[in-house]
Amino acid sequence: MINKEGIGVLLLRVVLGIIFIGHGTQKFQGGIANTAGWFDSIGLPGFLAYIVASIEVVGGIALIIGLGTRIFGGIFVLLLVGAIIKVQLAAGFIGGYAYDLALLVISAYLLLNGSKLYSVDKYLFKSKNELTSQS
Repeated sequence: MINKEGIGVLLLRVVLGIIFIGHGTQKFQGGIANTAGWFDSIGLPGFLAYIVASIEVVGGIALIIGLGTRIFGGIFVLLLVGAIIKVQLAAGFIGGYAYDLALLVISAYLLLNGSKLYSVDKYLFKSKNELTSQS
């Protein structure tokens, strides 16, 4: 039997991971010092650029393989709330925070529900019910 919900969540998890890897690597490839300068210019400490870019890349990879899905979902919720409030809100909905809001909702879903299909978490954190049903 096909697990449509599991496949849907897997798609959300993998695509969100790819998007965050893209955003993180763009910060590094564009010159992380430039990104740090931009953070300074909007009133955030420049060193946060290094932290944010690293979290985006590492968290994106973790989401793709399904490792710490709920944890990284929560971290991405925090990052996106910060991005919306500090940067995107002033630009309005369209051309501003609409995209980040969609990513925020996907991240919140993963935080609340996780994603077990084809995930490392599924194999690392098997419940007692799963272990006894396999015996």
